[in-house]
Amino acid sequence: VQLVESGGDLVQAGGSLRLSCTASGFSFSTQAMSWLRQAPGKDLEWISGITDYGPTYYDSSVTGRFTISRDNANSILYLQMNNLKPEDTAMYYCAKSWGPFGVRGPGTQVTVSS
Repeated sequence: VQLVESGGDLVQAGGSLRLSCTASGFSFSTQAMSWLRQAPGKDLEWISGITDYGPTYYDSSVTGRFTISRDNANSILYLQMNNLKPEDTAMYYCAKSWGPFGVRGPGTQVTVSS
């Protein structure tokens, strides 16, 4: 199993980013996937998930601003993040799971300046 996140950057508040997670080594199309994040000094947080057949989950902190999607043909998981806030600053991880307990990638850093 390999997961590699990309797309993190330094952006101003109100800006947008799209994170990608390229997966390999397992049947991506039949696996629920998640996005997690961890801010400095805080616990790991499950912010979004998508099942293999479409239904999604969003934490209340990102509902209406973030959108999770997947490209099963190319084994890529996405997280579109709009209207970013300084409190979104964190390391973002994709996970092979529905929830925060699966195998994770190394992460990509998102920093939002005020």
